[in-house]
Formats: sequence, C-alpha cells, structure tokens
Amino acid sequence: MKLQFSNESVGLKTLAVLLIVAYLFSLSIRYIWVGEVKNTASFHWNNALMINTNDGYYFAEGARDILSAHHQANDLSPITEPISLLTASLSHVIPVSFETLILYMSAFIGSLIVIPLILIGRTLGQTTMGFIAALIASIANSYYNRTMTGYYDTDMLNIVLPLFALYFILLALSDQRNRLLLPITLAFATYQWWYPQSYALNTALLVTTFLYAVIFERTNHYLYKISLFIIIGVLSLPFLVKIGIALAVFAFFHFFPQQDRKWFWPVFGGVILLYFAAGGIDPIWNFLKSYVMRESVSNDDAGLYFYNVAQTVREAGHIPFDVFAQRISGHTVTFLAACVGYLLAVIAYRPLLITLPLVGLGFIAMSSGLRFTIYAVAPMAIGFAYLLLLITRPIEKTPLRYAALVLLTGAALYPNYLHVKEYMTPTVFTAQEVAALEQLGKISDEEDYVISWWDFGYPIRYYSDVKTLVDGGKHTGDVNYPASYVLTQPMRNSAYMGRLSVEYTEKGFETNNSNAIIAAMLKTYKADTVDDLMMHLQLHPETLPKPTRDVYLYLPFRMMEILPTVTLFSYLDLKNPDNTLQQPFFYTTQSIQDTGGTLEFGQGISLEKARSVLHLGNQEVPIKHFYQVGYDESNTLQINEQQFASEGLNVVYMASYGRFLLLDDFYLNSAYIQMFVFDRYDKDLFEPVLNNPMCKIYKLKV
Repeated sequence: MKLQFSNESVGLKTLAVLLIVAYLFSLSIRYIWVGEVKNTASFHWNNALMINTNDGYYFAEGARDILSAHHQANDLSPITEPISLLTASLSHVIPVSFETLILYMSAFIGSLIVIPLILIGRTLGQTTMGFIAALIASIANSYYNRTMTGYYDTDMLNIVLPLFALYFILLALSDQRNRLLLPITLAFATYQWWYPQSYALNTALLVTTFLYAVIFERTNHYLYKISLFIIIGVLSLPFLVKIGIALAVFAFFHFFPQQDRKWFWPVFGGVILLYFAAGGIDPIWNFLKSYVMRESVSNDDAGLYFYNVAQTVREAGHIPFDVFAQRISGHTVTFLAACVGYLLAVIAYRPLLITLPLVGLGFIAMSSGLRFTIYAVAPMAIGFAYLLLLITRPIEKTPLRYAALVLLTGAALYPNYLHVKEYMTPTVFTAQEVAALEQLGKISDEEDYVISWWDFGYPIRYYSDVKTLVDGGKHTGDVNYPASYVLTQPMRNSAYMGRLSVEYTEKGFETNNSNAIIAAMLKTYKADTVDDLMMHLQLHPETLPKPTRDVYLYLPFRMMEILPTVTLFSYLDLKNPDNTLQQPFFYTTQSIQDTGGTLEFGQGISLEKARSVLHLGNQEVPIKHFYQVGYDESNTLQINEQQFASEGLNVVYMASYGRFLLLDDFYLNSAYIQMFVFDRYDKDLFEPVLNNPMCKIYKLKV
C-alpha cells in the first residue's frame, strides 16, 4: 500500500522560481565575505583572492597536476580525488582563472543544498516547508562556515549528496515504482565516491531504512527493495561496478517479475555477504576510533608510543551547548524550536525517521567535536520550518499567514546573517608568504623536501611544488614526531633529524612503510632512544645517510602561536606512555598593558619592572635573560641582550611585531626560536635561503 502524504499543490513553474530564489539567496550571502576582504591587498595572488582553508591546497595541487599531466612519485598529490578531477574538468569549460575557479566553487556548489531540501518538502506535500528549510540550512553557521566562498573542500557536496539520497528514498516511498530504485544506488554510490568517509553514515541510513520497513511496513516488499539498492550503493567497490550490479539486479526484477519474490531474499543475502566481504564494519570501527573513542597516545608496530593528533584539533574536541546550538541553527532559541519541530514533523511525516542518522551524527558533536554539527543542519532546518507552518496554521487569511511566515523566517535567518558578517576568516597565507614559497619553488627541485608543521604542508606543496614530511592528511603521531623534533630541538639535533627523516621517509615508500621511520632509525643505529641516536651522530656524523635530495626548513611567524602544540609531539617518552613529562614553558602575547610598574600579559602573567621578575599567578620567577629584537631602517636585525639571573625564564620582546615571548631555555635554544627570532644559524648545518618578516627558509647542509 502506498504511503499518502498531505498535498500542497505546487506547479513546476512555481517550483522553479522557489529553487532559483533559494539558490540566489544562498549565493548572495556567500558574496558578503568577498565584498569585505576584496580590498585587502595581502589576500590576493595572481590577481585573485586566495582560498581560506588549508585542505583546499591539497585538492588544488591534485587539480593542478591533472591539468599539467605531471607529478613526481610519492609526492602524495591527490590526482585521483573526485574534487580534483571535478576541478580540472570544470577548468576546461569555465572561462575563469584556476585561482578564481577554486575560490568560488564551494559557494556555487555548496548552495545546491537548497535543491534537495525543496524537493523533499515537495515530496512530502509541503513545498513551503522545504523552501523555508532551504533558506535556513543554506546559511546556518556550521554549513556556511564549510561552504563559504574560498572554502575549497569536499564539504561543498558532503551534505548535498546525502540529502539527494534521502530525497530519492522518500520519493521511492511515495511512488513505489521500480524505476525509482536506480537513482537511490546512484546517489549513494556518488556520495561514497566523492567522500569515502561517508561509509559509516551511509550504512546508518541503510540500517534505518531497513528498520523502518520492518517496523512500519513489514509486508511491503517494495521497501526491502529500497534497502537492497542502498546496500549496492554502499558497497566498498568501484563506482562503475556498483552501478553495474544495480543495473543487473534491476533488469532481473524488471524482466522477470514472476521471479521477484522467489529470488529477492537470496539476492539480498548475497549482496549482504558482498558488503561484509568488501570491508563490512571495519571502516565504521576505524571512524569511531578516530573521532569518538580518541586516545591521547597511539603506538606503532615497534612498540613506540606517539601523541595522537586528534587531541590537538579543535574540531575534534568537546564543545559547550550554546556553541553546539548556534552552529546548527544560528541561535539557541531557534535550535530548541527546531528540535520540537523535528519531533512533530517526524510524527506527522513518518518517513522523516530516515533522517535520524544525520541528526545523530550531528548531535555527537557535543562530545566529538564541532565538525559534526554540519550533519544536523538540514534535519533541524526542516523541523523549524515545520514548526513555523504549524503555529501559523490558525491564521485564516493567506496574506497574513505568509506575512507571519516571512517575519518568523527572517527572525531565524538574522542570527545566521550576523554570523556571516562577523566571520571574516582570512586567507590561509598572505601574499608575502606566498611570494616566498613561489621563490622557493624556483630554486628547489620537485624531489626536494620542505620540513615545517603539518598545518602548512598543503600550501607549501601547492606553491613550491616540493615534498613535505607532514600535511593535513598525513599527520599521525609517528610522522609528526620527527617534524616536531626538527622544529623544537637545538640546531644540531634538528639538522640530523631533518636529514634522517627525509631519507628514511623515501626508504619507507620503497617498503610501503613510510610512517615507521623512527623505529627504522633506531633499528639501523642500534639505539634504544632518540637521545642515544643523537649522541651517536654527534660523535660520528659521518654515519648520517648520504643526501639524495635537498632539505629546507620553512619557519613562518604564524607558527609562534602553536609552538607548544608542536612541541607535544616530540617531548615525550616513546617507550612509556604513562611517563608524563612536564612540558617546557612558553607563552606569547601581543596583548600588553603597561601599568607603569608592571607589564600585564594576561592570564595572570605579568612582569615587574623594578625587580626584573615574572609573576605567573601566585608564583614568582626571576628573569634570566631579556632580549629586545627588532629590525632597523635598513631591515637589519638588531638584538639587545641583558642578563639578570642565572636561573629563571627568558623574556624576548619582538619589537617589530609588538610581541612578547616568555620561554624557558628549552624553547630559547630550539631551532625555530634561534633561526626565526634571532636569525642565528650554524653555518656548518644550515644556510639561509629566504628571509622576510613573515617567514624564513633555511637549507640543510648535512
């Protein structure tokens, strides 16, 4: 028996108008950022605004290499990534520069979210509900942040595609025709091709759809067909293979209808076996371990323990309720109303139960990080829209009712609009930084390595066309360890680890084990610890691997803020995870208040001028050294040093930046501080390549 939905008759012309209006609304909001930052010269390169997400440079690298038909072995360029393939294809047909294309793709494609939401509303017989939901979801904080202009990333379709999948499921539930089954497989297969991490969500949608059939329509054979075609779309098999299986199954049921019920469950069971044979729940388990059951350390096959990067990613941390609510609906009141409306909508339109996996994934953001809130945006927007229709229903006069809907919808949109106005995120790099990287690209070879922190890996590879040790995708604890060590250890240890890590990474590619390089080093040199290894190399530097390529250190000013986080990954006991080492001291600020007798640095930290001591809360610490560092009119670095005590903390005033550093000897002697802040380097180990106030680049000589 067909499911009957309430009917709100909307013609195709009206539907087209609503789709266009909603799409243009979403797009126009995304131009606010462009209008605000277009006059900032440092945000432009090659006559275009630069993108504002680090990961975007990863996909841009892949698209660039596809267009050039060239990339080097083991450079990790994503030439097979769907977004890179799509970008390269669009660049052939859209008459704009490559930089302009990647800048605006997320705005134009991300705004497509309005289409499935309006179509879902139309399928339920409530096109107005779908239209209101489309307006709200398209600019909700979380969704806007990840699809704004310049946010060139897979997120531009990560919600659009599952919403299309849900639309096709609801359409199939409504009409129950066999021809509607193939679009379901196509939607799920496309989503999984575009975003392989969607496997867990797709499986959850499959289970929810199957349970819906068992609980509410147990005797309805067609609903089990829907589940079958979802499974085919979810299979961990190549895209064309899944489409081929779906076509074969569809053809069998279509041309042999008399065999349908006889062979359906054997076919269903066979596809289930194929699902488990092709991966089953392993990807789901890995997903849960990565984001839900996070641990602070992880170990490799050699028994070495490393710091887990998930502990330092803000998007994967706990968030307060008000932030959670604002990310999903723009305001706590709107969110609470949306929750009520969603429950009522599910009661009124039972098939909306199938959206529960999106809601569930969005709601785990409370414990697993704000990145997941984006998934709950659309269902909550539907809930809020339904509540508006419900509370305005008693208004008998149509004009008054629509006026009330416009007013209430505007009230819900306004907090999101304010967020857009305030969310003026900068570009990833400034023009000055990009100029340095492009210059590096001209003097380096594509097989050379640049060592920096993983935050900067993708932009370095894109602008300099070199290799990196770590990046936004390759940043597990074992590969972050050597990068952290190079940046935070004294120069000799830094240089030795720089050479070792690059050569052992390349060797690792040959053995398909490029992540276990520390264990390989210790094994080769028969050392128990990294300290033992460094002591050996200091006595026998001739035992370093023979250089096969040049290695550069990229030291940006912006790393100053995250230096303590960088340190976490190498300042630990690799053999004993329970041995918690007291972290060295580092504090930096540009927010300084001079009270006459003290300099107030915030967070209970101050400098008492008369006694040359620091106050760290209730603790009093003497100043060991005070440095004033700054550039003169000829752009030459001048350093003034004063010593006040034999022990204590060091204070560095970076006059040209208006920044104070409070740090212990560990940080003072680190390669990053010595080479960036003081321009000091060991001429036997390094040579300067590029030097500007925003970044400094050195070449390794060992």
